[in-house]
Amino acid sequence: MYDRYQGLIFDMDGTLLDTEEGHRKAWSEVLAKYDMELDLEKVIALNGSPSWKIAEFVINSYQVDMDPYKLAQEKFDIVEEMVLDMVKPLPIVEVVKSYYGKRPMAVGTGSMHGFAERLLQHVGLKDYFMAIVGADDVQHHKPAPDTFLLCAQLMKVTPDSCIVFEDAPFGLQAAKAAGMDAVDVRYL
Repeated sequence: MYDRYQGLIFDMDGTLLDTEEGHRKAWSEVLAKYDMELDLEKVIALNGSPSWKIAEFVINSYQVDMDPYKLAQEKFDIVEEMVLDMVKPLPIVEVVKSYYGKRPMAVGTGSMHGFAERLLQHVGLKDYFMAIVGADDVQHHKPAPDTFLLCAQLMKVTPDSCIVFEDAPFGLQAAKAAGMDAVDVRYL
């Protein structure tokens, strides 16, 4: 079905892996210390963003003087164990398995690189990918195209010959900005 593409790029959270429950639980625990909570309906628009962007949104909505990077780090310090306990592969993994060895594939995620590697290793998917690009690998995050452009570069394929699998509006915008076709996995 995707044979005409030279490279396949997958978002991780919400596309390859169901990590939402673990992330939500970690945010709830951290924010409760400051008498704040995550407004899931408003934050959904930030899906695919690095944690510091979500922290910045929460801080701004509560109009408090906090460092978003520090708050994001607090969440990061507890999220890995929670996510590892709850993570489940999503159906798009079948596409990964069917194209393994046939096309270069990469993961382009708003999660930190090391965290993405550990999660993919945990579910047995890390070796399927030629490259992993995390939030700490690029200066400009989704909806900027940098994540996906770096994936294409690392796979040694042109951006216009890639397809991106995404579940978030920022990621879909990033794919378009990179000149790549995209599949919104929420509608598969």
